[in-house]
Amino acid sequence: MKAMIERAGGAAVRVPAARMLINGEWCEGDAGRVIAVHDPATEEKIAEVVAASVTDVDRAVLAAHRAFESRAWQKMRPLDRGRLLEKLALLVERDAEDLARLETLDNGKPYAVSRNVDLKFAIDALRYYGGWSSKMAGEYIQLSPLGDDGGTYRAYTERKPVGVVGGITPWNFPLGQAVQKMAPAIAFGCTVVLKPSEEASLTTLRLGELILEAGFPEGTVNIVTGYGHDAGQALVDHPLVRKIAFTGSTATGQKILASSARTMKRVTLELGGKSPTIVLADADLNLAIPGAANAIFPNSGQICTAGSRLLVDASIYDEVIQGVAEIGRGLKLGSGFDPAVQLGPLVSSRQLERVSGLVAQGIEEGAEPICGAGRAADTGYFYQPTVLSGGRADMRIAQEEVFGPVVLAMAVQDPQEIRALANDTAYGLGASIWTRDINKAHLLAAELDCGTVWINTHNVLDLAMPFGGTKLSGLGREFGTEVIHAYTEPRAVCMRLQDPVYG
Repeated sequence: MKAMIERAGGAAVRVPAARMLINGEWCEGDAGRVIAVHDPATEEKIAEVVAASVTDVDRAVLAAHRAFESRAWQKMRPLDRGRLLEKLALLVERDAEDLARLETLDNGKPYAVSRNVDLKFAIDALRYYGGWSSKMAGEYIQLSPLGDDGGTYRAYTERKPVGVVGGITPWNFPLGQAVQKMAPAIAFGCTVVLKPSEEASLTTLRLGELILEAGFPEGTVNIVTGYGHDAGQALVDHPLVRKIAFTGSTATGQKILASSARTMKRVTLELGGKSPTIVLADADLNLAIPGAANAIFPNSGQICTAGSRLLVDASIYDEVIQGVAEIGRGLKLGSGFDPAVQLGPLVSSRQLERVSGLVAQGIEEGAEPICGAGRAADTGYFYQPTVLSGGRADMRIAQEEVFGPVVLAMAVQDPQEIRALANDTAYGLGASIWTRDINKAHLLAAELDCGTVWINTHNVLDLAMPFGGTKLSGLGREFGTEVIHAYTEPRAVCMRLQDPVYG
C-alpha cells in the first residue's frame, strides 16, 4: 500500500510502502523492524522504511551475484544495457513532478530545487551513462618478451565489470546519488545492491518501482533500506560484494575502507569537504559576493563541496562579508512546498544539533556572528544562514565539516598566505578562486590540494568532468572517463602465435 500525503499548495505526495526490492520483487524485512521517517519541515512522521537485517542484505547480494553470473546478463549487448538506462530515464522524466515532490517531502529541500536540480541530474546521468555502455574499449600491446624462443606474441587488454557493487548513498541528494551509483554499474555490466541513507530513502524506493517497470532483469538492481551500522556494514562485509561505491562522511568512509581491506574490495569513497572560497583583491565583487553566498547557502549548506571557509583579501574583507551576510539575511526559509521559499530545513534533529553545536563552539573560540547563528523556527529543523567573522585555522569549525548554511570568514593580510590557509585542513574536495587576473587564477589553482578548482564560479558539477577529492575527502573519481575505471578492471590477454609458414 502507498499513502498519499497532502502538503501546502495542494501538492499530493505518494509515499512508497515499507518494503525492499530484492531479486525483482518487493518484500518485507526478515526481522520485521522498521525506521520512522519524518518530514524535516514539520517533524511529522510520514512513513516507515524497513530496517534491513544481515539476512536481508545477504539475500540481496546473492540475488545480485546470481544475476551477474547469469548467461543472459553476461551476454547482454552493451547497447541493450544502455537502452535499459534510457528507458528508465524516460520513466523518471515522465514521473519527474511526482519524484520531486517526494524528494522535497523526505529531504526538505525546496520543490524547485528538487525538480530543476535533483531530477534533472538524475535524468541526465541515466542518459550519460547509458551512452557509455557501448564505449568500453581495451588496447593492443606490442610486447618485448624476455628471451627469444622464436615465437610471435600478441597481447591486448579488455575491461571487465568488477562484479556486484554495493552502492551506499547519503541523504543530501538521495535520488541523484542512487542513480550516480547504479547507472554506471549497470552500464558497464555490474549488478547492484543500493543502500540509501535511513534519513532519506523514499525516492530510491520509488526509483525501484520504475526500474521494474523499465524491465531490468531480476536481481540486477536491488534496494535494501536500513541503518549504516547494520545493513551498510553487512554490505561492506559480504564476500560476494566486489566493490563499494560510497558517498558520505569521512568517518564512515574510513570504517568502510578498513572493513573492505579484509576482502580486498575495490572502493570509491566521496567523502567530506572543507572547501575554501578565495576572494582576491582584484575580484569583481558584483560576481564574487553572490558567488560566495551561492557557494555555501544552497541546499541549506548540505553539499559536500560547499564553500564553508571564506578567505578574503584584507583590503576588501568587510565589504565581502557584509555582502554575503546581507544575502543570507534575505533568504526565505520554510516548507519546500512554498514557492517563495529559498532554503528548506536541515535533514534531521541530529543534524540541527550538530550544526548548532559547532557554531556555538566557534563563537566561544572567538568567531563573531555577522548574521544568523541560531535555529530559525520552533518547529522543523531550520537553521539560519550564518556568517562568522574572525576565523582562525585552529578553530574546530575551521577544520570540521559543518554541513549546514554556515561560512567561517578569514581576512588574509598577506597574499602569500593564501595557499597555506587554503590547504590547511585534512580535506581536499573543492575550492574556488575569484579574481580578474587569469595568471593568478591558474597559478593559484595549481597549488591547491583538492580534486576540483573553480575559477569565478563554485559548485559547478558536470557528468563529463571527473569528480572526487584528495586527503580525507576520499579515494577515486566518479564522472567523466574516470567512471570506467571505477566500475571495471583491466584484464591482459597474451598469446603465442604459431606461424604455419615460417614454423
